[in-house]
This record gives sequence, structure tokens and C-alpha cells, in this order.
Amino acid sequence: QVQLVESGGGLVQAGGSLRLTCDAKRTISSASAMGWYRQAPGKQRELVIVMRSDGRTTYGDAVKGRVTISEEPLAGVQHLEMTGLKPEDTAVYYCYFEKNGYEYWGQGAQVTISS
Repeated sequence: QVQLVESGGGLVQAGGSLRLTCDAKRTISSASAMGWYRQAPGKQRELVIVMRSDGRTTYGDAVKGRVTISEEPLAGVQHLEMTGLKPEDTAVYYCYFEKNGYEYWGQGAQVTISS
């Protein structure tokens, strides 16, 4: 069974940066898409970033210019890097991989930005 383990969440000061990791532990390779969404209390799930296997990347409007995604393909690992963090970035961040028409999701990582 595919399980995605997220790490790197926590408390970050406004203006700082963070790096989140999503580890599929070598159970996923050649994913058709991967990326991150987030959800704040009382709000809908929001796109952060998605990268497809052809390299096309889609950014959420609220984070465009402040986020990047990288991959360790042989390890089944992806990373989210964010800079210029704002209090409104506070949310639970969920990673996902897509392969063969199936989506696999991480358990969520709480990110809190202090003002």
C-alpha cells in the first residue's frame, strides 16, 4: 500500500522560509503529477503547486513567485520550498502523487506563520 509521509511543518516567523518533504519511500516512480495543496480552518482546499511529468507547473495565485517544487525521482520524494511567508500561509499542507489515474495523499503537515 502506498503511504506518503510528510515532514518539515512547524512554526515559522513571517518573512521566513520553509521546506516540506513528501516521501513515498520508493513505492512511486515516474509519477504523472505531483504537488501540494493546503487547507486553512473554515476554508476550501487551495492549490499551492502542481508539477506534471512533462515539466508543466501550475501555481496557486496566492503563492505564485514564492514557491518551488523539486523531486528525487529514484527515491519517490518531493519537496516544497516557500519563501516570504505570510500569516495567511498558515494552513495544513497536503502533498500528493498521481500515477496510473490514482491519487495518493499525505497525512498533512501543519504550518503556522507568526506575525
